[in-house]
Amino acid sequence: LALTGWTLLSNPYASSAVRIQSERGQHLISTGPYALVRHPMYLGVVIACLGSGLALGSWWAGIVLAPVLAVFVRRTLKEDAMLHHELSGYPAYAARVRWRVLPYVF
Repeated sequence: LALTGWTLLSNPYASSAVRIQSERGQHLISTGPYALVRHPMYLGVVIACLGSGLALGSWWAGIVLAPVLAVFVRRTLKEDAMLHHELSGYPAYAARVRWRVLPYVF
């Protein structure tokens, strides 16, 4: 949850909707957790989901997490493609910050 909070503090444009907020002057954010991965809020949510199942002592939570991970992977790929095309400076940032969500994995 701390990672998700740090992400929200670092990026005033963070939103559940995948779109460029041109009316608010959205620009590239590359500091804070965005210096480590391109979609740190997604990493925070996945860690929270894993931790919740462990905290509850439930293996069922792990089974439920599999489809959630699939949704996050699909959303991340679509969002990343949109940002490459619509957000100024994003391709150079993506070349610099290689990992989308999980360093050395994805």
